[in-house]
Amino acid sequence: MNRFNSVLVANRGEIACRVMRTAQSLGYHTVAVYSEADAQAPHVHMADAAVCIGAAPVGESYLVAEKIIEAARSSGAQAIHPGYGFLSENAQFAKACTDAGLVFIGPDANAIEVMGNKAEAKRRMIAAGVPCVPGYEGKDQSDATLLSAAAKLGMPVMVKAAAGGGGRGMRLVENESELANAISQARAEAESAFGSGELILERAVIRPRHVEVQVFGDEAGNIVHLGERDCSVQRRHQKVVEEAPCPVVTPALRERMGAAAVEAARSINYVGAGTVEFLLADSGEFYFLEMNTRLQVEHPVTELITQRDLVALQLQVAQGQPLGFEQQDVVLSGHAIEVRLYTEDPAQEFLPMSGPVALWKPAAGPGVRIDCGIASGQDISPYYDPMVAKIIASGPDRETARRRLVEALQHTVLFGTKTNKEFLGDCLENKVFICGGATTAFIGEQFDEAALKGYQPAFADCAVAAVVEIAQEFNRALAGSVIVGEPLKNWSSTASLVSRKQYRFGEDLSDLWITPLSANSYRVTCGDDVADIEMISCSDDTVHVAVNGTQQVAYYLSDNNGLHLSVEGHYAVYQDLIKLAGKADAQGGGGRVVAPMHGLLLEVLVEAGDVVSAGQQLAVLEAMKMHYEILAEIDGTVREVLALAGTQVAADDVLLEITPNEEADAA
Repeated sequence: MNRFNSVLVANRGEIACRVMRTAQSLGYHTVAVYSEADAQAPHVHMADAAVCIGAAPVGESYLVAEKIIEAARSSGAQAIHPGYGFLSENAQFAKACTDAGLVFIGPDANAIEVMGNKAEAKRRMIAAGVPCVPGYEGKDQSDATLLSAAAKLGMPVMVKAAAGGGGRGMRLVENESELANAISQARAEAESAFGSGELILERAVIRPRHVEVQVFGDEAGNIVHLGERDCSVQRRHQKVVEEAPCPVVTPALRERMGAAAVEAARSINYVGAGTVEFLLADSGEFYFLEMNTRLQVEHPVTELITQRDLVALQLQVAQGQPLGFEQQDVVLSGHAIEVRLYTEDPAQEFLPMSGPVALWKPAAGPGVRIDCGIASGQDISPYYDPMVAKIIASGPDRETARRRLVEALQHTVLFGTKTNKEFLGDCLENKVFICGGATTAFIGEQFDEAALKGYQPAFADCAVAAVVEIAQEFNRALAGSVIVGEPLKNWSSTASLVSRKQYRFGEDLSDLWITPLSANSYRVTCGDDVADIEMISCSDDTVHVAVNGTQQVAYYLSDNNGLHLSVEGHYAVYQDLIKLAGKADAQGGGGRVVAPMHGLLLEVLVEAGDVVSAGQQLAVLEAMKMHYEILAEIDGTVREVLALAGTQVAADDVLLEITPNEEADAA
């Protein structure tokens, strides 16, 4: 009997679009839910119907189970797909769906509850004989007990939130003196993110690989695994690059890990898509980390090497149908690598960023797949996770997949808000990653502060920017002229028409002189540097140029902020200082403490008159599901506190002002 033909997707962004794409291809009627901030989001336009569920904050919309269920009732949806994040691993929500007569596309509430708590999950896995990292998963959560347990384990130790995941409520502690603060911070973050401050401790496995196994179960008790994924490249305990299969997993090790993952799922009568995560040591030993009772962000790499649509399998199993295949039918073919495109600033410890999407132009090519949930003209909201797209490439072997992904990154354009795109390219081009040697320590070991600063535009890129700007200026002048024809472009009856542009990036000033050579060719000089630039063709956002005879493709957009330009994948915003002459630099000094991004100000730890030192914690900001410590940049005295704890603040809002020591002494 057909259980459902209409699916409400209780999510947003790229995963909502991805689920709808498969559901619609199978003939299902799809329903979107959206917050007021997402009214014009792509997933809303993609769905057959859409229901507004509240204001932008997740606590007023995407995390309110009652609103999701009411949206299903009002729209006639018979099933709910939770995607990942939000309510996807909320046992109460799964039960509420069932109680309301709706099909929850995922495991039952009991399985979610068991595996959603790291402490209980670990106790179950130990009982089932699944290898686990030594640690403390007891119910006594007093600071004294946790400190004592950590001392027995020895440093380094991992402090983890028992509920939830994604790196929230997680701290690596290497010195015993840092333990008490780490416990306090992890507990506060866990309570905020998951509503539970329960913690577990684990002996830290140094430089492991993070390897996870995709499992699937049906209502008849059939459980299989679909191979493993290597998710070792992480920052802040959140995955950045994932690939399948793992470069170092042998067939024998795959069989052992797969069997352990299947046993973990079988021990809780698992139905649907799930992922069992392991830490893999150099010795080949592996340890249970956690089980995610939902579809994973990185599921596309498994799809590409197994040729199986995991969302289609979820829908099939939710209909009560069998998987239709057995373990021996699972064949891994080729290799796939995925990178997560975040709006964040790697140079500022991967600080999440919100802002406009001035231009979104995803790449295309053989073996390239892009899952996204953004469009040109929309804004990246500060209320949600900053991952905006996944760029995936596959091929017959790992190196082909890697090369294709590097090329796809170069030709993917997101203008308007800072992203980690160039950092992702640097990861893929790193020699350790190329040889398959990346562990969870990869980013920390391979990227120091200088390596994370990002690309500084070279002279040739500035030269291209200058020529593109001059071409745009000519086109605007031509459009407003009634007597000048295009053949007169760059013509003068006297001397050559020399133009000048100035761009500054950091301490580097490029003072460029541009001389036309022909209608579409220019010579650009900057001191001793010389480049001949030919404009071969130009469309609304793409320009083909030849730089000293070598052809390149660049992408551009002009707005009030300047010229957005990506050359060979290197993105920058070029502001002509000559045009900006006379405008004062409005940036404040180190005495003005500003919010680094939009968020909720949880705590203000100082008052007017307090003496503070550089590096001292001043406040705690919650943004994009994470807690950020705001530190003093200088020594001085707090002159005024301008923001209240418990209020929302915007990026660059002044929180407090500090009088530097030398000024205080002079007064």
